[in-house]
Amino acid sequence: MMSKRLITALVVTTALAGAILSAQQGRGANPTTPAQQGRGANQNPDAEIPQALQSVAMPWPPMHIYIRGGLKSHGPGLHDYPQFMADWSKLLTERGAIVDGGFHFPTTAELSGVNVMVMYKGDAGYMSSDERATLEAFLKRGGGLVSFHDTLCGDDPQYQANILGGAKKHGERNFSAGEIAYTITDKAHPIMQGMSDFKITDEAFFLLTKPTLNPDGLHVLATAPMPKSNSAGEHVGEVVPQIWTYERPFGLGQSFRAFVWMQGHSYANFADPQVQPMILRGIAWAAKWPIDALMTVRQPAQGGGRRGRGGA
Repeated sequence: MMSKRLITALVVTTALAGAILSAQQGRGANPTTPAQQGRGANQNPDAEIPQALQSVAMPWPPMHIYIRGGLKSHGPGLHDYPQFMADWSKLLTERGAIVDGGFHFPTTAELSGVNVMVMYKGDAGYMSSDERATLEAFLKRGGGLVSFHDTLCGDDPQYQANILGGAKKHGERNFSAGEIAYTITDKAHPIMQGMSDFKITDEAFFLLTKPTLNPDGLHVLATAPMPKSNSAGEHVGEVVPQIWTYERPFGLGQSFRAFVWMQGHSYANFADPQVQPMILRGIAWAAKWPIDALMTVRQPAQGGGRRGRGGA
């Protein structure tokens, strides 16, 4: 008899089939931003847009996104990486993106043409030397990163901090669950446009490792005091960054961007009316795309993930 995890993986893989098929169209050899396309006045603005999306034409080419997920690791409604992959592959495809994804570390071929890798996987900081080389090649050509929750966690937090702007060491008591009361520290940043301070119930991290490479590239967007819990100890009330961006020069004339939202312990929070638009803008920012590139539903996707499961 198949395990529940294997069944879940097979179901989500099936749900992704439509999005992955569409990703085979128009894939370039290297990630490019709209500005790098260099379109002239006589070029067809829809030339690189899949036929299914031309009913609502975009003034830029489709963003190519790779979702890196993992098998579910917690109880109902928590750390639901497979459900995220199913739901968000559909949500992003509806907004004109080309979406690929997998439960494994992507290969060089799978990252070909990808503009941004969205990561929601526990302990993603564990990487082999070959995986690090693949990731660094992606970053050197300007690929972007988006990280949620314990994607920050691994055995080498300094390495992870130098690609994401901060990291969490595996095995330390550096987390606290409860009410996360955000104070937005840069309301003028395009990712945070229109947002005000708000609260959700989730999990926050502290004792973060900071980047040593281009530390000035770290830009905090929101902080929160650590909620009271048994694991927080003397850190209760300590104010810690929970949402940030990180930019770092890497490669010949290139730099890469990372956007981090530290929450996501509770899967339902991905649908929060302040969180979801912020994530969409954060993905576009990390990809170096127009900030509102993913804010409009352009073509309802067929099939895809099951909506509304959230914390059920």
